[in-house]
Amino acid sequence: MSKFVILVFPGSNCDRDIAYVTRDILGQPTRLIWHQETDLGDVDVVIVPGGFSYGDYLRCGAIARFSPIMQAVLDHAAQGKWVLGVCNGFQILTEVGLLPGALTRNRDLHFICDRTPLKIENPQSPWTSTYAEAVITLPIAHGEGRYHADPDTLKSLEDHGQILFRYCDPDGVVDQNHNPNGSLGNIAGITNRQGNVLGMMPHPERAADAIVGSVDGLNLFQGLLS
Repeated sequence: MSKFVILVFPGSNCDRDIAYVTRDILGQPTRLIWHQETDLGDVDVVIVPGGFSYGDYLRCGAIARFSPIMQAVLDHAAQGKWVLGVCNGFQILTEVGLLPGALTRNRDLHFICDRTPLKIENPQSPWTSTYAEAVITLPIAHGEGRYHADPDTLKSLEDHGQILFRYCDPDGVVDQNHNPNGSLGNIAGITNRQGNVLGMMPHPERAADAIVGSVDGLNLFQGLLS
């Protein structure tokens, strides 16, 4: 059994969705922790969910990074334990410095709510190790999902296999015609150098139950359990 903690900020709206996956589908111990707490307790995986923390004032994740619970998340990651940030969670992880780069306004300045194919770039990562296929499809829902980083950072991400997901066409071809938000390198999800921290804009929790028509996101959570 793995113990999951899901953070809850003012404006979080995907916390219960993720809890449904970890607790009800996978049967793992799951707790929701309010952002003003300072202790994660005995936990294996911390999940920073999607939504609009603090109403996305200033910029996405800019205020949430100062929440009291984030120091415990930094300590958790420093011990090599698992941290997953989805959508707004990805934005928060870049703001707090657990992941490099930044998430900026979408190329066309529109909020995007759709489903998109993703190429699994690094199937050797524990996060992706249980996927048999090279292309999956996950929902996206964001207005600031355009990944940006300086050239040296991008090269380092490439060289160390930190890019886990790229936007692509249904056959896995990566090009700008299938880049929904203008992310550099079609990047949809990255890890830190150690590989224990993952940030991704697509929502695996919204494709983890057959009742919604897709389970392409479930393997991400099962990869951790295995």
